[in-house]
Amino acid sequence: MIQSAPRRDLMLAALASSVPVAFAGSAAASPLNPAQTIIRPPNQLQWKPNQAYPEPSVDNCLLQGNPAEPGLYYTLIRWWPGFMSAPHTYTTDRFCVVVSGTWWCDSGADFDPASCVPVAAGSFVHRVAGTPHYDGVIRGHPEPAIIAICGMGPVNYALVDPSQPGVRRA
Repeated sequence: MIQSAPRRDLMLAALASSVPVAFAGSAAASPLNPAQTIIRPPNQLQWKPNQAYPEPSVDNCLLQGNPAEPGLYYTLIRWWPGFMSAPHTYTTDRFCVVVSGTWWCDSGADFDPASCVPVAAGSFVHRVAGTPHYDGVIRGHPEPAIIAICGMGPVNYALVDPSQPGVRRA
């Protein structure tokens, strides 16, 4: 009889632990509060082409904040095939995730699209403050690349060679 008490306790513990699972299906979830969880589906995102560059080359969709102002910002960039940024720098780090497509990246002040590294969707890229770099989508690639970028503003974008255009055909 001494052995049956621990066995009985073990069986009761197993039974008691399954009771919340039995009632889980009947509990109603609280409704989504749109003031606490803000959702913008893709068709509600506002993409804007950069008016200084040829169409279509690069589009921007600002999600939160502003890269030109102090504070956190979050933006989407869409590079169309055949266009890349000219070598440039920022004064703050930028943290990038390739959302779709293939993004082509390189470091340095010399613009050479043939030396760019393809960065696949799902990849993370950290652009270190003050370092020259350029990126985009090489010519002949079948689709644009969308990149999510987060950082602290102001970024103070500066072209390595201001006499050259900020976006180039690649």
